[in-house]
Amino acid sequence: MAVGDFLQFFILCVATLAAWAASFFYPDVTLSRLALTLLVVTILYAVLRIVLQKGVSRTIKDAKTRYSFRKAVSVLYVVAVAVVAVRIWIDDPQSLLVAYGIIAAGVAISLQDFFKNFVGSILLFLSAAYVVGDRIAIDETTGDVIDIGLMNTTLMEIRGWVDGDQPTGRMAIVPNGHILTKTVMNYTRDYNFIWDEITVPITYKSDVPAAIELFLGIAREETQESSALAREEIAATGGKYYPLQGVIEPAVFTTLTDNWVSLTLRYVTPVRTRRAVRDQISRRILAGIAASDVIEVGSSTMTLSGSLSVENERR
Repeated sequence: MAVGDFLQFFILCVATLAAWAASFFYPDVTLSRLALTLLVVTILYAVLRIVLQKGVSRTIKDAKTRYSFRKAVSVLYVVAVAVVAVRIWIDDPQSLLVAYGIIAAGVAISLQDFFKNFVGSILLFLSAAYVVGDRIAIDETTGDVIDIGLMNTTLMEIRGWVDGDQPTGRMAIVPNGHILTKTVMNYTRDYNFIWDEITVPITYKSDVPAAIELFLGIAREETQESSALAREEIAATGGKYYPLQGVIEPAVFTTLTDNWVSLTLRYVTPVRTRRAVRDQISRRILAGIAASDVIEVGSSTMTLSGSLSVENERR
């Protein structure tokens, strides 16, 4: 016990004994109520402030959770003292009800974040919206879940200023209460793959069917294992995601623009290797186009040709 806590507890004990002695030698309702109030305050101080706040909180390793716990106990101590004091000093039932209503409103306001995060923790436990190891996005923060505490979830942030779903090195602390009001996107809850797309513009004079076959051939080779794994994981869900069965194979979608034909290659890739797969497919597409005589990448650059003659006349 810290010196300050011991001193406060000692003062409360002395004040309580003095009040009880005064009420014993000088019987009076006010002195009796004062003595009873001090006794309750002393007991609550010993149980809540010393045993719970100082003792139990030491077993909580997470600093943020420990802070939230101590704050909650402090508020609980004040509320408990107020409730007991009101009960001792107010005899009118109607006035007592009004006083308790005011106290309840104060508790709801002061501990709204605490209760919100606590309820969110319970909901996470029951629903398993995400678990440690999942990759999630919540409240504009994306990352891998590395810890789920009593009040907060810790993420290893990805993206941020880094492209390609790779870690930034920062740890993001997200309150568990966000699950009640925010949309949670889980990348790995039931399967560990996502769909990615690469768009390549080619000129109108290019052989579009040949370009489509080139893109599809590369994607099928690069995503063969991923596609097989995706089928297995979908099958393991027991048909829960049956509509996904028909969209595993790579596909190319064509869009006509004013300047070129836009070919969008869509394929399946593991969540955590999306950037590497995209890089490999992109490199092979560039190499395939460079080796082809019938496929040309479209661009917004302009080539000007012609002649310009300037005739100087002397006057």
